[in-house]
Amino acid sequence: MNVIDTDIPDVKIIEPAVFGDERGFFMETWNQQKFEELVTGKPTPFVQDNHSKSKKGILRGLHYQTENTQGKLVRVVSGEVFDVAVDIRKDSPTFGKWVGVYLSAENKRQLWVPEGFAHGFYVTSDEAEFVYKCTDFYNNLAEVSIIWNDEDISVLWPINDEPMLSDKDRLGINLSEAPRL
Repeated sequence: MNVIDTDIPDVKIIEPAVFGDERGFFMETWNQQKFEELVTGKPTPFVQDNHSKSKKGILRGLHYQTENTQGKLVRVVSGEVFDVAVDIRKDSPTFGKWVGVYLSAENKRQLWVPEGFAHGFYVTSDEAEFVYKCTDFYNNLAEVSIIWNDEDISVLWPINDEPMLSDKDRLGINLSEAPRL
């Protein structure tokens, strides 16, 4: 695997080795030992896998949990999304900064979003299937949704029209109001 640094040192883009020929391809999507050695540098157990399917124009996020904080290893198995991680660690020199990357079935990239980051994505293809591993269990009582267009964060989403949002995301709060980790 190839690990690419981003503007926020703890957020990493992972490009798996892909072996392909006229029959198709093979790639290793997860290897605990390589992940800990090349990405986190520490034990990083995953406890939950999630899979979502969304249509073009759907924006999910920016989500995080104040308890049961989750690191997420995310990838797209069908379609394409613009994936975003926002640093919400209160003592971080990159607090409020964001990283955005296109993840697709075609480029097979993964993004490591560590604990202490809000996460969201926007579907750019007709539909997308998004899968991710989590380091802790989902806790709906501790979930926070930061509004996708918070001016203090200023994510440059690849959006022409208003995105389709859940009620939770439509009612998201600003980073300045959000509990910090």
